[in-house]
Amino acid sequence: MLDDMNVLRQRDPGNTRGLALEVSQQTRFEAIIAGQARSNESVSQVVIAGMGGSALAADMIKVLTKGWLHIPLEVVKGYELPGYVNKQTLVIAISHSGNTEETISCYDVARQKGCQLAAVSTGGSLLAAAEKDDVVRVVIPSGGQPRMATIYHLKALLRILHHFMVIDTYLYDEVAKAGDWLAECAAKWAAEVPTSQNSAKQLALKIIGKTPVFYAGELTWPLAYKWKISLNESSKNVAFWNQYPEFNHNEFMGWTSHPVEKPFIPIDIRTDLERPRIRERMELSDRLLSGMRPKAEVIELQGDSLLKQLLWGLLLADLTSIYVGILNNVNPGPVLLIEKLKRELS
Repeated sequence: MLDDMNVLRQRDPGNTRGLALEVSQQTRFEAIIAGQARSNESVSQVVIAGMGGSALAADMIKVLTKGWLHIPLEVVKGYELPGYVNKQTLVIAISHSGNTEETISCYDVARQKGCQLAAVSTGGSLLAAAEKDDVVRVVIPSGGQPRMATIYHLKALLRILHHFMVIDTYLYDEVAKAGDWLAECAAKWAAEVPTSQNSAKQLALKIIGKTPVFYAGELTWPLAYKWKISLNESSKNVAFWNQYPEFNHNEFMGWTSHPVEKPFIPIDIRTDLERPRIRERMELSDRLLSGMRPKAEVIELQGDSLLKQLLWGLLLADLTSIYVGILNNVNPGPVLLIEKLKRELS
């Protein structure tokens, strides 16, 4: 089915699969700072407020700067900011649409508390407020779904962090340099590539009819979250995620009830950049759970840096989840129920 172009066109009328292949072009986006910083205070902590796909880039920055960032960085996915925020806190509100009520709530609280403030959006109420207040802001290209705009979000956040002298430009520049390599990788998962040679289609066929549970380590857990988001939104498929080593302290036991033929597919996201103990835990857990859960599928991340591996994993998640959506006979593009929920809440 996944090699039948007529079926693909019928079930994906918005060509979401083609849009996913173009994600690598986002690396060329030049994030331009507008607005003025409102404080001469130095930044002593960073809080990035966002929801869903808009917050994913913040999670990535958290792991990309782990171990060397000299100040705390927290990601808030909700209405409330931490009680400690003050004039030395940089709060970045990121909402792809600009109308995410939780993120706007955080923006308003940050302004009331005199925090150093920045915003990232395509438009909407958040951008209007940022323009009115003349705070630091980056406008990202509109169109598409937040889950497939992560590189736009990432470059915008990195540019703002550099503007406030929290980080240098190394990560921003590395994203820009990864575009051609990323496009070459994505081309291997294109709809025109037959299933026999297409690892994204092959994985989709393993997932269909099951509930995937994604596992990753201390450096790659944002990818497990990304895969969950993509399966939820593009495939309209329930999915879950967890992180090693925490998995071994609770959920590990949850798999031990019989029968083994549970309607799940565990998927380990592995990298050679994690401490070796993480891979050892994954392999040992899979062996010890033999006969109690299905054997884990393994995604081995590609790339010679953590940033490249995260970007590679993002693209594979996008393409695989679109193929699962097509197999589920749903349109991978729109998220109509989320939009209906937002309308009824407004």
